Amino acid sequence: MVKSMVSKEYRRKCADFSLCGLNCCLCPRFHTDGSSKCPGCGGPDFFLKHPSCAVITCNKKHQNVEYCFECSVYPCERYQAPSEADSFISYQNVLQDQAKAKIDLQNYLEELTEKHKILGELITNYNDGKSKGFYCLAVNLLPLSVLNNMMDKNHHMDQTNCKGSAEEAVRLLKAEADRLNIQLVLRKVKKD
Repeated sequence: MVKSMVSKEYRRKCADFSLCGLNCCLCPRFHTDGSSKCPGCGGPDFFLKHPSCAVITCNKKHQNVEYCFECSVYPCERYQAPSEADSFISYQNVLQDQAKAKIDLQNYLEELTEKHKILGELITNYNDGKSKGFYCLAVNLLPLSVLNNMMDKNHHMDQTNCKGSAEEAVRLLKAEADRLNIQLVLRKVKKD
């Protein structure tokens, strides 16, 4: 039993940015306390949270790369058409994020680290108990420059009034998304 679990364990150098291009560190499950907390793609005990993953299976059968965009057959059929539905995190920017990472991985990971810090600040200082998922989505979809400008505006707010601060942070994020024509909603699977 122990041997089979060890052979299933999947580890990666960077659990924050997944094999398939998701920004794991911007997902609500990454920021959850308790047993449902996800460690990110290939993070500690990942195989216990995600017992199967078609992308990991594909990767193991092919070139066992760190990121799908490093595979010689990328973009394969899986990436010909982006997913039209989301799960805990939006898949809307997967192709765009992989393209940026393929050009300059180090720069992309630094940008992702900055976004992760902004998300941490929003969750810590502007969370009214119901905005974490919204913050994760907004930080994932909005450009870093927009987030930095918005956070500069937020710093003048009184952080002792957390509910008021949360309302203002949500309002500012929605305004920026509207200005950029970005919908801050998780897309659902369409039922026939």
